[in-house]
Amino acid sequence: MKKIMHPYDIRHETDMVEPLDFNRRSRLKDVDKCFKAEITNVIRLTDMEKLFQIRMVNDKDWERFVFLPGQFVMLELPGYGEIPISFSSSPSIRSTIELCIRKAGKVTQALHKAKRGAIVGLRGPFGTSFPMERMKEHNILLIAGGLGLAPLRAPISYVIENRADFKEVHILYGAKEPSQLLFDYQYEEWHRIDDLNLQVIVEQPDKSWLGPVGLITRLLEDIQVPPDNTFAIVCGPPIMFKFVCKRLSEMGVPMQRMFVSLERRMHCGIGKCCRCNIGSTYSCLDGPVFDFWTVMNLKEAI
Repeated sequence: MKKIMHPYDIRHETDMVEPLDFNRRSRLKDVDKCFKAEITNVIRLTDMEKLFQIRMVNDKDWERFVFLPGQFVMLELPGYGEIPISFSSSPSIRSTIELCIRKAGKVTQALHKAKRGAIVGLRGPFGTSFPMERMKEHNILLIAGGLGLAPLRAPISYVIENRADFKEVHILYGAKEPSQLLFDYQYEEWHRIDDLNLQVIVEQPDKSWLGPVGLITRLLEDIQVPPDNTFAIVCGPPIMFKFVCKRLSEMGVPMQRMFVSLERRMHCGIGKCCRCNIGSTYSCLDGPVFDFWTVMNLKEAI
């Protein structure tokens, strides 16, 4: 019997996409360097997720470590291995980076036991980014399911820092239950921002939950934006963004203006292991950010 995946059940964190300012295939040697870094703080978000604040040991390394919303980094824990993780912090902060990590496998379980001061390695940044510059002067929908709020937090920070450059901004977030909501300490801050609409929904409420109940697509029922002037960033498991993007398409938003991340397919980050390929497309080299039209034409992508 084929297993039915829940829309928020994810095992990993993972118009045209905005190009990087270098050719990834010809300059992989320049980004294959492992930077020595230190965990400066660990924040418990839920029973399964923690937020790690990390800084470079050598401050000069920040000059080469510049990332954009949507990109990812290979995080190495000596003696255990490395994992691909999307950035969860603003690219404008040049003192630390933040990575939200779910306890799932050997490396992540060991990381969850790491304390402040632990030394780790950072390799990257890698991948394509969300086309934030092209989204300016447009309405923007920032939509996440479950752990998808972790990679969405970087573009959210970018939009907030440049709020005057965007028209309507809607942040829609859904989780299975209230105890699984990420970054709930920031919701009040986001609510206070002018002309920013934040809506949070859960499928299985507890007695304390006062918000809406259901799947995240329910929140789109009340969104009224001109589709020809709207971009969407959707982060979450494929089963979730498939239905969200279907609803956005019904609203008239072009698939070329919906952007998703296939980071769940990331492995080595530079295409050497060939485990990220979808046909002739290597999601670590050509992605992980794709417009939804491209994803729909990639077999096995969703």
